[in-house]
Amino acid sequence: MDSNDDTSNTVRSVLARLERIPRRLWRDLLSVYYTNTPVWRWLKSGTLVFLGFFLWVSSSLLYSFQSGWGWLTYVMAYGFVLILWGPLTHMVVVPLAIRLRRTATHPVTRAFARHASKMNLSVFLAIVVVLGTVTIGPMMLDVTGVVGGDGSPDVSADVDCETDGQLITCIVETDDRVDHVVVVSGDREIERADGTPPFALEFERTKAEEVVGQHQFTVELRDEDGDAMRRYVQTAPGA
Repeated sequence: MDSNDDTSNTVRSVLARLERIPRRLWRDLLSVYYTNTPVWRWLKSGTLVFLGFFLWVSSSLLYSFQSGWGWLTYVMAYGFVLILWGPLTHMVVVPLAIRLRRTATHPVTRAFARHASKMNLSVFLAIVVVLGTVTIGPMMLDVTGVVGGDGSPDVSADVDCETDGQLITCIVETDDRVDHVVVVSGDREIERADGTPPFALEFERTKAEEVVGQHQFTVELRDEDGDAMRRYVQTAPGA
């Protein structure tokens, strides 16, 4: 009987310690979050800028080869916004909230100071969701350019795509090193243009795969051997 009691006490003791670990970690996280010395402000801001840049670039690189993974746009948006929002939070929002907690006398101001961090996080996540869904141009890095086998510099192009109802038209301005241009969506080639620049491509919107509410396709510049020289990921709003 005593042995069972000892075992029960040991189990309860272990469980109590395990329950305290998340609370301790949360308190430590809050302590770091609200540390407001100049050194810590710069350290936290720099860390978040580095993290945001890493997430943005790495997810853009992966997305250029796996465009069917729609969830990557939200990772991309998270990193893109974090580059600005990290310094804004720890250079402006947190110091302001701490100052107002100490000095504010008006009930509205005091309420704002108490909930400033929650409001800041809510606005941040809302922006991430919007940008992850809409995928604006500046957020979509072009990281798919490759150097040709002869060591020539990257080929570039001006890709202009317009949507008219169910029809998508793309005009590709590039140089004579490009033999032909194709439109790819998923694993399928849905349109091709040969000849000399500028290349004109026209295809139905429904042929492009739908990713997070948008029809997405890739415009590829190819050489005479059919090897991709550069890729441009494009999106058209959903129907």
